[in-house]
Order: sequence, then C-alpha cells, then structure tokens
Amino acid sequence: MEGCYFVLFLCTGNSARSLLAECLLAKYGGERFGAFSAGSHPLGAPHPNALEILTRKGHSTDHLQSKSWDNFTQSGAPTFDFVFTVCDRARDESCPVWPGAPFRVHWGLADPVAWDGDEARIRAAFERTYQELEARIRRFVALDFENLEREALKRTLDELGRSGSG
Repeated sequence: MEGCYFVLFLCTGNSARSLLAECLLAKYGGERFGAFSAGSHPLGAPHPNALEILTRKGHSTDHLQSKSWDNFTQSGAPTFDFVFTVCDRARDESCPVWPGAPFRVHWGLADPVAWDGDEARIRAAFERTYQELEARIRRFVALDFENLEREALKRTLDELGRSGSG
C-alpha cells in the first residue's frame, strides 16, 4: 500500500465521535490521508460540544455536517482503504458493502453525547473522547503501511482500538 489513503469513520449519529476523528485525521494525516465521516442514522447536525472542542483545539469546522453513510455508496464516492467504527452500535449494524475491500476496524469509544450531569462533566467527556481519538490517530498515521503485511496491519489496527491512549 502506498500513496493517499482514504479513511471513513462511522458512528450512528455522525454528530460527535466520527466528526472528531475526521478532523483529527485531517490534522495529523496531512496529504497522506483523505478523512471522511458518516453515520447510519445521522442526527442532521454536529453536536454543539463537538464543534466547541474542535474549535477550541484549532480545527476548522465550517465543512462539518452530519451525513449518512449512504452518501459514500454512490457513484463517484472515494474507495476507502480503511473503515473505522467508533461506536458499538454502528459496529453491530449491517453496513453497506464498501468497494475495494477496505480494512474494517472497530475503535469503540463511550458516547460523550450520552453523558448526563452539569456542563463541566459533559465537557470533560468530550475532552476524554477527543484525547483518546487523538492518541489513536497519531499512532495510526505513524504506521509504516508500506512494510506491514495485510494481516499484521489488521492486528495492529485492532490493537490500537483496544489499547487506549496509554
């Protein structure tokens, strides 16, 4: 594998975790990666706390929208090299068949949108999610894709999803 890699992050609502991952990969992956996100049942708009943390961390959010994974099954859509589910519900759903036999990897994370409590607790949940995704994505983009056999790469990607930020 070499060149530009196309990556799709999936979540159910495409309002928080998958959008955070998309922005983080765009930041750390540079021109080597094309970052996209979608949801099985998109909520229609990014979550305000997701937009807030992304803006606070210096990401552009003007382009973000909550969109269906069906958008990426249409003619002219990118052929993905990697498809990551970042929530358990999306992992367990019947996903579309992605052309090109991409790596399918699950990086399940707790949903920061589901947290109850005061604003400080909710913001802390978004911060933890951001940090966890940032750690995984930084390790992902540092991988030597050209010199890893397909099975070894799959094992490494799965391990990144289980390892946490440590």
